[in-house]
Amino acid sequence: MGWRYGAGLGLIGTVVFIWVSSAEITQKIFMEYKQPFAITFFGTSLMVVYLPIAFLREWICSMVDKNVLKRLYRGNKNLSSSNDLDTPLRSNDMQRTLQSSARSCSISDADLSAREEGKPLITNHSEDGSQQNFELSSWEIAKFSLCLAPIWFLNEYLSNSALANTSVASTTVLTSTSGLFTLFFGALLGQDSLNIAKVCSVLICMTGVVMTTVGKTWAPDELQTFSKNSNHSIIGDVFALLSAVTYGLFTVLLKKCAGSEGDKVDVQKFFGYIGLFILLGLWWVVWPLTAVGIEPKFQFPHSASVGEVLLFNAVVGSVLSDYFWAVSVVWTTPLVATLGMSLTIPLAMVADMVIHGRQYSAIYIIGCVQVFAGFILANLSDKFSCKVENFNPILR
Repeated sequence: MGWRYGAGLGLIGTVVFIWVSSAEITQKIFMEYKQPFAITFFGTSLMVVYLPIAFLREWICSMVDKNVLKRLYRGNKNLSSSNDLDTPLRSNDMQRTLQSSARSCSISDADLSAREEGKPLITNHSEDGSQQNFELSSWEIAKFSLCLAPIWFLNEYLSNSALANTSVASTTVLTSTSGLFTLFFGALLGQDSLNIAKVCSVLICMTGVVMTTVGKTWAPDELQTFSKNSNHSIIGDVFALLSAVTYGLFTVLLKKCAGSEGDKVDVQKFFGYIGLFILLGLWWVVWPLTAVGIEPKFQFPHSASVGEVLLFNAVVGSVLSDYFWAVSVVWTTPLVATLGMSLTIPLAMVADMVIHGRQYSAIYIIGCVQVFAGFILANLSDKFSCKVENFNPILR
C-alpha cells in the first residue's frame, strides 16, 4: 500500500462520476441516434490518440536523459585533473562497479515473497550481470492489446446496447454484478487469492445489488413511458449481464499483464494499441450484426449538434474515463476496482433524486448502503493483507 493505491481509489471515484454522467448522455443520444455499434466503435477506436502521446513522451524523456548524462559527464570532466587523461575511463569503470554492486545487493519485494514461500530466489539480473528490464516492450504490449481488444470492444458494445434497450438504473445495477465474475476469474487465473473477507465483501455487494433490483423506484413521468419500454427491457438486461462478465474477465487480464505493482505495462500504449486494433480490425463487424437484426442499418448523425455531443461523450466518457479506470485497476486490485464501480448505484440514485425527482423505497436505499459497505470491506481486506505480508519477514 502506498501513494499509488490511494491515487487509484481517487481515480475510481472520478471514473464513477464520469461513467454515470456518460450513461445519461449516451441514453439521450440514443433518442436521436440509436446506433450502439457506431457509438462504441467511435469511442473505443478514438483511444488510438494515446499512441502518439506515449511515443512523444518517451522521446522527450530520452532527450532529457541524454542531456542529464552529458551534463554529468562534463561535470566529472571538469572536476578531474587536466594531466590525468584516462580519468573519464576510470570514472566509467567506477560507475560500472558501483552499479554492479548495487545490482548484486538489491533484492526486490517479489524475491522476498518467493523466499518466504520456499521458492528459489530469482534476482533481477541475468547471469552475465546485466540488469533485466521487467517493463514490457512496445511489441509485447501490442501483442497483449491485440488479444484483449476484442474483449474490451465487446464489453463496451454490450454496455451501450444495454443502455439502448433499458434504463440507466437497470444497466448500472446489472453491470455491478461484475464483482462476482472478477472474483471468479481472479481465482481461476491465479491473479487474486481468496479469503473470507473478500468473499464476504462480494456477497455483501451482490446482496445490495439484488436489493436495489427488488426495491421499488418511481418518478412522476414514468407511468407514461413504462409500457413502451417494457418490451426492450429484457434484452437490455441480458446485454448488461453479459457486459458484467466481459468486464470481469478484462479487468483480471489487464492486472495480470500489468503485474502486481502495475509497473510492467505502459497503460497509454496499451489502450492506444487497443484503439488501433479496433479501428483497423473490427469495423466490419457492423455488417453481420445488421444482417442478423441486432444492429440497425448504419447511418451518420443527421445533425451537427448530435455529432458534437457524440464527440464530447467519446472523449470524456470513453477515452479519458477508460484510461483512468485502467490506471486504477493497475494501481489497486481488480476486485477493489470492480466493487468501486458498484458505487455508480448510489450515485445514480442521488442524481435521479435531484434531477428527475425519482423516489426510492427503503429496500433500495439499504441495498445502496450495502454496495458501499462491500467496497469498504474489500479495501480493508487488502490493507490488512498487505500489513500481514509486511510483518511476516520481521516475525520470521
